[in-house]
Amino acid sequence: MLSQTAAPAGAQESSRKTRFYRLDFFHYRQGDQATRLNQFFSSQTPLLAKHCHPLGIFNGVLAPHVQTVMVLSGFPSFDEMVAGGRAVEADSGFQKAWEEFERGTEPPYDSAERWLLTATDFSPEVVPLAEQPKTPRYFEMRVYHAPTYRQLSMVHERFAGPEIKIFHRVGVHPILYANTVFGNEMPNLIYIIPFASLDAREKAWDAFGADPEWVKARAESLARGGQIVNYQNISLWRAAAYSPIQ
Repeated sequence: MLSQTAAPAGAQESSRKTRFYRLDFFHYRQGDQATRLNQFFSSQTPLLAKHCHPLGIFNGVLAPHVQTVMVLSGFPSFDEMVAGGRAVEADSGFQKAWEEFERGTEPPYDSAERWLLTATDFSPEVVPLAEQPKTPRYFEMRVYHAPTYRQLSMVHERFAGPEIKIFHRVGVHPILYANTVFGNEMPNLIYIIPFASLDAREKAWDAFGADPEWVKARAESLARGGQIVNYQNISLWRAAAYSPIQ
């Protein structure tokens, strides 16, 4: 069931460098927790880059838990993800930094979540820009929940068919499309889109909603499968100054 909706196919699967993605969320309160989290990840980014391939480290702007640091990592295989985690935990420098991170009367964060994702067959590779943008971008994450895996496969068909082409025409350029293997609100499709500004985001989505081809594609989708997306959760993030992706 998962393989029908989540696994890349054919040549795309063999050429894909990143098969699995991981989202780690660290929820915090007011006070010094945000500073401690960002200081820790900033200091450990070189080690994490060696073993755990962090692609982006983001601070919440508009999210279910606004006070959240989100870390996006990518791995060629599940085994490499496990091995990378073990290598980091065994590093003496990391152990010392973690001890310092946890030292104090207040914990460095209140709670954490981890989601495991697998790239769709139509997802691009997540790579940093060749040149950093002049101003920090906003990153929008959308989680589309489908009631069943059959309906999720129809969501995939719609995206891989007309929807992504319309996205690109109106200025929506997701850097990742993925399914959740372990996490919340399953089954679902997750995708992440960078925007230069909130104004650019609004203009792009307005253009998408009014696009005649999208209006037609949506009507055809509803006629064929009904409401294949039960609901969508939308959050906004900004990349930390030390994040590989800006």
